[in-house]
Amino acid sequence: MEKKLNLNDYKCPVLVNKVPGVPIVFLHGLSYSIEIWQRIGITDLLDDKCVPYLALDMPYGEKNFCKPKTHDVEKNVTFAYDAIENIFGGPIAPILVGASIGGNMALHFASRFPVKGLVLIGPARTLEENLVKAYSSFNFPSTIIWGSEDRIIASEDMRTLADKLPNSKLIIYQDAKHSAYKDNPERFKRDLLELYVKAEI
Repeated sequence: MEKKLNLNDYKCPVLVNKVPGVPIVFLHGLSYSIEIWQRIGITDLLDDKCVPYLALDMPYGEKNFCKPKTHDVEKNVTFAYDAIENIFGGPIAPILVGASIGGNMALHFASRFPVKGLVLIGPARTLEENLVKAYSSFNFPSTIIWGSEDRIIASEDMRTLADKLPNSKLIIYQDAKHSAYKDNPERFKRDLLELYVKAEI
């Protein structure tokens, strides 16, 4: 179900499947919107499997319908936290899926609030000093996905991130670009569901 969320002076479209369970929260990349998750069929899959989710048009997005815009990390993380609380009726530890800058936001979120797991696709700026200091406290599973043809995020950074995140796995999508989930959506669906099952246990 698509709706407009009016929260903390932000008006942003969201996609919601509010059913029992641990919700998956999607944070898109800089040039995307919630539409990308529909386009690759992940929302239909989760609807069919009765998995709760929340896909947010985020204030940092350059080409979505969230207004106003801001690149401030604190404001974006707070917006995501408050949106989860608003939609699901209280504090809840989600599984976060973050692509590119959305991956950076997911890591900042996890450094401040409880989460059940992370799926990071070509996450940006992962070796920021304040983030690296927090990684040792992450006690949940993480999947890092990187496309072998990614020209934005370096493979060395992803391997370093995998070394620093406890209980993490780095998966390389051969011949995929920066938005690796878009280039190989069927594999992405499998990898997301695998992490979801692991995180729920």
